[in-house]
Amino acid sequence: MNTASAAPAEEPRWLTDEEQRVWRAYMHATILLDDHLDRQLQRDAGMPHIYYGLLVALVEAPGKRLRMTELARQSKITRSRLSHAVARLEKNGWVRREDCPSDKRGQFAVLTDEGNEVLERTAPGHVATVRQAFFDRLTPEQQQSLGEILQIIAEGLQPKEAGADLPWLR
Repeated sequence: MNTASAAPAEEPRWLTDEEQRVWRAYMHATILLDDHLDRQLQRDAGMPHIYYGLLVALVEAPGKRLRMTELARQSKITRSRLSHAVARLEKNGWVRREDCPSDKRGQFAVLTDEGNEVLERTAPGHVATVRQAFFDRLTPEQQQSLGEILQIIAEGLQPKEAGADLPWLR
């Protein structure tokens, strides 16, 4: 029987008023930006922003193909959500799946010519929307600072150890 008393719970480090203001501004801006990009892509290409990101990952990959597990990791989405998204992209004729010859359980997602054409048609409007909603509102110095800040946050949240319990690795 353990008779040691439990250590007293540490008092939470509540956000200061300024930290609360920054946090809420960040949350508000990211929700609005995600919605703005989704609406543009739905209007111009009939797809949500996450599908566009999958197509971009494939067009940038060697041979315009990636293992499904790698696509999930790069996109930071669960394998089941990726499987559903790829099924929708397949239905549109923008992606096809291919079995992996070296791994019976593995599959590749491959960008089709039609998917590549959709990206070529959609990219100019998308980049204009990103520029208008994000970059045009910031000075070059603010863009540099924001990039550095976001990199620090991302690096702090991305586990380095193998076997990390991340949704896109499950």
